[in-house]
Amino acid sequence: MTAQTSQIANRYSRFAMTEAASHAPAYEALALAMAASLSRLSFLAQLPTARQQPNLFLAALRHVTGRVIAPQELDDILSDHGAEIAAVMRSRTTQTNEPARCATLLPALAQIAAQTHGPIALIEVGASAGLCLLPDAYGYDWGRATLPAPAPHAPVFSCEASPETPLPQQRPEIIWRAGLDLNPLDLHNPEDIGWLETLVWPGQEARLARLQAAISVAKATPPRVVAGDLTRDLALLMQEAPRDATLVVFHTAVLTYVQDQAARDRFAQEMLKAQAIWLSNEGLGVFPQFAGAEATRHPDKFLLLKNGQPLARTGPHGQSLDWIEHAG
Repeated sequence: MTAQTSQIANRYSRFAMTEAASHAPAYEALALAMAASLSRLSFLAQLPTARQQPNLFLAALRHVTGRVIAPQELDDILSDHGAEIAAVMRSRTTQTNEPARCATLLPALAQIAAQTHGPIALIEVGASAGLCLLPDAYGYDWGRATLPAPAPHAPVFSCEASPETPLPQQRPEIIWRAGLDLNPLDLHNPEDIGWLETLVWPGQEARLARLQAAISVAKATPPRVVAGDLTRDLALLMQEAPRDATLVVFHTAVLTYVQDQAARDRFAQEMLKAQAIWLSNEGLGVFPQFAGAEATRHPDKFLLLKNGQPLARTGPHGQSLDWIEHAG
């Protein structure tokens, strides 16, 4: 095994144990099977590093075959359909666009609105189809507090919130919103919608139903998502935001796909200098310089940061929100 295939094996094993375990047993088994075979790892090694992600491979596998295969089928599938799977992995990205993450973002947005006493202008980096740009269009159930869905067909996202979480009694006023993405998805393109649905893990039918409901909401009032690179085009988009609103720039499970830590750090420094409030909802390893004591806690959670300061631990799919004591 080469250093490259060993690294890929570790990546797939880590994904199986820390992400797929207990959430998607079928994906856990497939990721472990990929990590245990040199020939399967060699298939992945032929792809660019940024295209070797477990989530991307598993979605492409399902996209091409039309089903969730068993681990013992892997060799035959890769032999017969490897070129198709690799083509999907080269052309698509893991634009999960999980709208349930809005349940972990809305309390922070509402807190910002309360502190600034005014409306919000919202920019999402890595917006995909823009579903997370509509946090004010969904309903929420945090257990001890709820915000009803504003429309009959809008989804209601359930999220287990800790007692310390400052839960909003009303939605913040968002007067302007825009997204930035390398390859924006078209809500009216059946192939793009099919890809989003394929990215939902098997066995998560309720999550799929909520995604479909959010897509229906977004089709009625499509958010603006422009094509661009976060390292080059964000500043120009920020200049378009209205001056009479507090600009909030956020991203969730996006910077993890920027492989170069130095590039992540440059982005962070630019955001800290920008005339905007920066919300980052990423895995613990994305910005280790801000994680502090959280770096070794709850490896299965994301860390929500506000201008580099930890606010809360969040479930990767928006299922939980644990506010950090003394977070502002």
